[in-house]
Amino acid sequence: MIASSKLYPEKRKGIVTNVPIQMHIFFDNKRVTVFSTGFRCDIDQWEDTKQLMKRNQANKKGQTSSTINISLNALRGMVDTWAKNNPNGVIEELLKELRTVAGKKEKVEFSAPEQTIFDAFDEFLIKHPLSEVRKNNFRVIKRALQRFEMYKNIVLTFDNLTFDILNEFKVFLVNEHALFTERPDIYETFPETRTPQKRGQNTINDIFTKIRTFVIWANTPDPTTKIAKTSNNAFGTNGYKIDECVYGTPFYITIDERNQLYKADLKARPQLAIQRDIFVFQCLIGCRVGDLYGMTKENVINGAIEYVARKTNDKKKITVRVPLNATAKEILSQYTEYKTLLPFISEQKYNSAIKDMFLLAKLTRIVTTINPTTGEAEQRPINEVASSHLARRCFIGNLYKQVKDPNLVGSLSGHKEGSKAFARYREIDEDMKIDLVNSLM
Repeated sequence: MIASSKLYPEKRKGIVTNVPIQMHIFFDNKRVTVFSTGFRCDIDQWEDTKQLMKRNQANKKGQTSSTINISLNALRGMVDTWAKNNPNGVIEELLKELRTVAGKKEKVEFSAPEQTIFDAFDEFLIKHPLSEVRKNNFRVIKRALQRFEMYKNIVLTFDNLTFDILNEFKVFLVNEHALFTERPDIYETFPETRTPQKRGQNTINDIFTKIRTFVIWANTPDPTTKIAKTSNNAFGTNGYKIDECVYGTPFYITIDERNQLYKADLKARPQLAIQRDIFVFQCLIGCRVGDLYGMTKENVINGAIEYVARKTNDKKKITVRVPLNATAKEILSQYTEYKTLLPFISEQKYNSAIKDMFLLAKLTRIVTTINPTTGEAEQRPINEVASSHLARRCFIGNLYKQVKDPNLVGSLSGHKEGSKAFARYREIDEDMKIDLVNSLM
């Protein structure tokens, strides 16, 4: 168990003088309690970055910042020492020791906090029907909210999750890549596997869409208790509006280009040749990479691939069945010794391999894509922007050119009927325009 603590002056609806200094105690980065230190100060006497009173100050009782800071540091030191000496201890034992020390200066009041917004977030991840991939995406957002809370030196609650707070969070998301060096302590407390990168508008929109899902869930009465977590919905009527995402026309490889890749001589790179086969196979069944990586030999049923689309893993599960053509069967026959459907590597390495195989197969034509950070259109060689999702677009785009029936193609791709996401795949190319005009003759 890793214990840590943070000091904050309590925020009380506009009160800025003589407010209690509280110690938030965390076990393994999860806040378990809020402990009143027994000291008070004015908000403008507090230094957020150092989590101490500013020098040469005194509170309303005449206690100097020097004296108070010594005691506050001692209390925080007790948390660290206690955690090291009591790896399996319980919070009540720690609080008893803290009360003993703090009680010498002033009577200390303690009350266990109600469920925090992050506790509710954890409950949401358990109770709301989500695939494991989407749960991980939500956990990333939870950690971003926790970093924001720490950066702003506030305690997020459902009540203060307002229009203004959401706007401040948006600014934080836009600038977080620069804040990493300014406040490394935040990222030590709530780390990510990689350092924050500059976010584009579509990424930020997706974050707020997921937060809205969580808030709507919190506003919905629990089926057992008939009580909702909150009645505050900052996304409600006249509330916070999420910007529209900006997408370019999806680009995809043609059937000829897919065959060119499949026939490319990659004998000098045998491991890359294996990943090439996997990519071509994905082009032939059109699934998301998360669904592909979850497949085993048992997903092959009577000459077809069957799977439940994970992204739509809700009350109405979508079972997708895609018949295997001769090329897909040929690829599977080469890798029968593996427990998984095919010899998968990590998604990151897979995406890197796709760029390499495109270059070696001389698939380098220029495509127009939207820069995810700037939102501007730019032209780049297709091998530089190719990824696993291009296989899905290859499947959908080429099928749609053949049948021009979104519902039929959607039944093979796992999209729900009328899906807005599916609409982005429907490129109206020159051949389709000619067919439409000719239909008027």
